[in-house]
Amino acid sequence: MAVKPQKGVRSVEEFKTQLHRHGLKATRPRIAVHTVMMDLVHASPDQVVERFREAGVKVTVASVYNILSELSDNHIYARRLSAAGKMFFDAIPEAHVHLYDRENHTYRDVVDEELSAIVEEHLGRRKFKGYSIEDIDIQFVVRPTKRKK
Repeated sequence: MAVKPQKGVRSVEEFKTQLHRHGLKATRPRIAVHTVMMDLVHASPDQVVERFREAGVKVTVASVYNILSELSDNHIYARRLSAAGKMFFDAIPEAHVHLYDRENHTYRDVVDEELSAIVEEHLGRRKFKGYSIEDIDIQFVVRPTKRKK
């Protein structure tokens, strides 16, 4: 059964191409983890393992963490450290804005090219003595609002 990736997430074929570009083999475990991430997009290793267990597949958190870390080390995925200090992985490694829900421990992508452009332009003019900007990561830490009945 083919899984359709969420917007911005690479298809399995695109993922295999990325693996080969980085000298990695398209192993079953890597493909399986990516297939789960195609749906979750942002997830901790525990969340990926939970999806496997729901499907009756036994896998360890350490195995999933190692695969996600390797994908991140090769810039196929990105790492996201939550405000609570928990490691999440992002199946979309390109720069984009995030909302991090502090109560539910979830990430949500925000498309705001204008904000990204403003920040990049501003920081492009700034100099930080002894440092060069490697990446710009915009994350808003939020809480769900209480709805009135």
